[in-house]
Amino acid sequence: MKSPAPSPGPSLQPLNGGGKGAGGEADYNPSVNQVNAGYGPHFDVLEVGHPDYVALINADTAFWVLSPRAEALDYLLGGELPKSYLAKEAKLAADLETVRFKLLPSAVYFNPTERCNLDCGYCYLPREARRGGHDMDPARLLEALAKLKDFFASTLPEGARPQLVFHGSEPLLAKAAVFQGIEKYGDYFRFGVQTNTVLLDKEAIDFLKAHGAGIGISLDGPTPQVADRTRRTWGGRGVFVQTVKVLEELVGYPGLNISTTVTKENVRSLPELVEFFHAKGVTNALLNPVRGTQLGGRNLMADQGELAHFFFKALDRSYELCEKTGRKLVIGNFANLLLGLVAPGARRLMCDISPCGGGRCFFAIGAGGEVAPCSEFLGLPEFHGGNLFENSVKDLMGTRAFVQVTTRTVEQLEPCKHCAVRHFCGAPCPAEVYAINGNLNAPAPMCEFYAAQARYAFKVIADGRLDALLWDGWKDGLEEIVVM
Repeated sequence: MKSPAPSPGPSLQPLNGGGKGAGGEADYNPSVNQVNAGYGPHFDVLEVGHPDYVALINADTAFWVLSPRAEALDYLLGGELPKSYLAKEAKLAADLETVRFKLLPSAVYFNPTERCNLDCGYCYLPREARRGGHDMDPARLLEALAKLKDFFASTLPEGARPQLVFHGSEPLLAKAAVFQGIEKYGDYFRFGVQTNTVLLDKEAIDFLKAHGAGIGISLDGPTPQVADRTRRTWGGRGVFVQTVKVLEELVGYPGLNISTTVTKENVRSLPELVEFFHAKGVTNALLNPVRGTQLGGRNLMADQGELAHFFFKALDRSYELCEKTGRKLVIGNFANLLLGLVAPGARRLMCDISPCGGGRCFFAIGAGGEVAPCSEFLGLPEFHGGNLFENSVKDLMGTRAFVQVTTRTVEQLEPCKHCAVRHFCGAPCPAEVYAINGNLNAPAPMCEFYAAQARYAFKVIADGRLDALLWDGWKDGLEEIVVM
């Protein structure tokens, strides 16, 4: 019998394998034999689109097993599955509690300017601010970094280096301030710059490389005809050629990060975009469905069925290219979901867990010092906790604006609280949910896509493709893998 790729051992996640022995007789024990009744554990059966396997999930703890389809009932009614689950239940619950509620803030998304030299149709920031907003001058930015350093030094373990990403609008419009900040605090923060590349000349690249800063760039298609539909200057000119030039110069730099915003304008091109990235030597990219935080983003959201179809075709193409060439192109947001399945504590991103990471693992700062749970909330003033220059970070994180976000959980939401994959989805994004519904108590607008993505992730594991779609070294530090 084929067994799916195994998962991390008891310290992080139960074994998720399709071995024999799940059925059979067992001594009567109310807590074992009363599956889905009384005090016994509850398991949902999830169709994952695989011919041989289905997933059996205890949604409360994110425990799961891939069961041979023909033996699923034996798994559920036999004694081995619930017995194995109950032996690990307390540890699994504690691990999930830690990753959901006990992590310390360790990152900041910092917008040093409201302005941008592009007018991307889906931007999460208001158009009027991007066109005529103000910058944070160098002295003010250095003052902000000093306050942030003091905060993190008082909360994080000694020697920890928090991450600070200069984000957009376009941070290089405030390049003098940004570069002074990197020079002065480069030994404390792990810096990154997310840029549209228009101002990223050789001098700027050399500076960022010399300081070991991450460089994030955005590219939305494999051709200018696709990419320039949504990413243009205020005069309507596309920037594909400039972005590709910068990409080719940065390939091989370990701090390079590439992100694609997936909209109805480029969704059908995702498989070709994966081929384009792979041919350029890219090893890691994000394919992020557009957020509907602003009207422009909402108008560009792709149909969920179409999004799922082409997103999965892109992942399939990534796998095929890895098999053919031996080189991986990891789609980071999907890889993060896979990690959420096999090693919850190893997640690198915090958008697909509930509560999301906003205000909990990271927070955002605007050009005027306004502080919000995440960048998506910077364009929603009602979710500004206060101002960095007027309030302590600790006090800001205790404000109603933050608490609303950090206490929003899937257990409160319909239909999320009944969903088998609720801890692999997280009902994102609260800013988007609020912008569309006027409150936070609603499921994700892309609910159908996220549920389909979770099912596809189980199928990937059942197919034995896990390692090809995850970063090299993802198993490092995990306990020995075992098979039930």
